[in-house]
Amino acid sequence: MAIEVDVQYATIYQPLPDTEDFSRWVAAALRKKTEAELTLRLVDEAESRQLNSKYRGVDAATNVLSFPVDLPPGIDIPLLGDIVICAPLVALEAAEQNKAVQAHWAHLVIHGVLHLLGHDHQDEQEAREMESIEIELLTSMNYPDPYAYG
Repeated sequence: MAIEVDVQYATIYQPLPDTEDFSRWVAAALRKKTEAELTLRLVDEAESRQLNSKYRGVDAATNVLSFPVDLPPGIDIPLLGDIVICAPLVALEAAEQNKAVQAHWAHLVIHGVLHLLGHDHQDEQEAREMESIEIELLTSMNYPDPYAYG
């Protein structure tokens, strides 16, 4: 088995990166992991807003949500969880931040995978660590530092 990324296209928004790009970004975020399964669901604002409201108590669409799997003890499978990305927000944020859309997609996919792996940004130290990993991974793929916009 290898890294399996199930991409679900639940949006009419276009253009979107291709499946190979998504798989490449996921693999980069997983670094040395050789076995993993996850679902990447691409949605519109309505679904993003609904999920963000239900799971985070925020009544607004958001760019990325991560849902790590919670396997029962003794179940040893490489399932990591689900990532939901709001496609129209990716384009809007990229334009607002003067970023290439493809670079922003790469950042949000990597960000979501890192959450599935247990990284977080709830405090300043966690945020610095997670951002450092994101910058390292993105620059290794020739994307700019995602936090150096403005």
